[in-house]
Amino acid sequence: MTDKFTTTDSGAPVASDAHSLTVGADGPTVLHDHYLVEKLAQFNREKVPERIVHAKGGGAFGTFTTTEDVSAYTRAALFQPGVQTEMLARFSTVAGEAGSPDTWRDPRGFALKFYTSEGNYDLVGNNTPIFFIRDGIKFPDFIHSQKRLPGSHLRDNDMQWDFWTLSPESAHQVTYLMGDRGIPKSWRHMNGYGSHTYQWINAEGERFWVKYHFISNQGVEGMDGDTANEMAGNDADVHIRDLHEAIDRGDAPSWTLYIQVMPYADAATYRFNPFDVTKIWSQADYPRIKVGTMELNRNPGNYFAEIEQATFAPSNFVPGIDASPDKMLMARIFSYADAHRYRVGTNHAQLPVNAPHSQVHSYSKDGTMRSAYRDASEPVYAPNSVGGPAADPARANTGAGWESDGEMSRVAATLHAEDDDFGQAGTLYRDVMDDAAKERLVGNIAGHVSQVTHADLLERVYEYWTNVDADLGARVRAAVESMKDQATV
Repeated sequence: MTDKFTTTDSGAPVASDAHSLTVGADGPTVLHDHYLVEKLAQFNREKVPERIVHAKGGGAFGTFTTTEDVSAYTRAALFQPGVQTEMLARFSTVAGEAGSPDTWRDPRGFALKFYTSEGNYDLVGNNTPIFFIRDGIKFPDFIHSQKRLPGSHLRDNDMQWDFWTLSPESAHQVTYLMGDRGIPKSWRHMNGYGSHTYQWINAEGERFWVKYHFISNQGVEGMDGDTANEMAGNDADVHIRDLHEAIDRGDAPSWTLYIQVMPYADAATYRFNPFDVTKIWSQADYPRIKVGTMELNRNPGNYFAEIEQATFAPSNFVPGIDASPDKMLMARIFSYADAHRYRVGTNHAQLPVNAPHSQVHSYSKDGTMRSAYRDASEPVYAPNSVGGPAADPARANTGAGWESDGEMSRVAATLHAEDDDFGQAGTLYRDVMDDAAKERLVGNIAGHVSQVTHADLLERVYEYWTNVDADLGARVRAAVESMKDQATV
């Protein structure tokens, strides 16, 4: 017999866990059974809205240890030699709903929260170094095309390929998606990337452009389409289960962080626009530099409290790290924090999983679910003359940056010498994939494209892949036509 007793949410003992208060044994239930009402009302409200994107996922806590000296590039406290920082990682699929299988072909989210001594730093990326689009104004349309039809509520290949082929900047990411890394074996067996270009600032105020590469120390392994489809039926939560069980048995997964560093002035003349998230930087031009190790070694105590309510926002920078002119990043800096205020609540940053481990001196006040507050004797406005906190430019990212380089405009990003939408995708196919990987790529594309129903759209798909590489386009056409012929036999 336990010595613990059930209470209401306000702490008062309750009379029964099993029986409502009724008028006699078989009479009506009375409304003033406040514990019954509390239980049912709480149950009705126990979920927050699922994420519109990255709804299905899981995560764990751990540490990031800076093992190398990169202080020449950034003053950020967490990236100083020997510093160990507590952190949280969340992995996810992009398009699937909260109940969808872990093994759908889809990019994987790779979201990190570092609880630094200077505030939280969030790095919100994917398991690919690139993305489908380069301007955030297209993001809602892109996600709508990957979700479900409004009438039938079914996913639709025509809708996906219609968007992709009319958005040729997607070619590099779609080539990745249809390749061997399109479905990872597990979250432990995939790399993670910041994807966007970021800005690092050192103690002297020098600025550098940076890309993040988290390389899996477990190795990178994919899952073929047949296995993924089988696993979707046998264990839809296979990636959540794999991470949880690995940490439980003491097999803590880890990733080594490398960065690519571009001198600030190089951005103006580099052969690709370095702020275009559909492009990579050649490692021959900017080799990777080792920074440190991320290890995940603690499972959440409660999934809802620590993973579902976890909020990650690219706007969460710390001194020594800042944004770049990447148009997708600019949009995400606004939209992510705004989504959290809607989904979790105005004061989501006060929840333990989101709260910084450093002191907070904010003039924010009130709003739903506020728990932390400032001393009543302190002012709630700035500037003030009665001892309230004051901004300190020396602690923050200050000084003229790229924002002062030009006037506001609504035009396409500047094209550089080798900028085009299909070039890097073609290089990935011709120069990176071996013959077996090419064959698997063709099979994956053809299996997806064979479900396209409109003839004119199908021709556009063939043109899309021909623009990536003429051989690839011809092989996709032949494979799709063969599949369609077999389907009509």
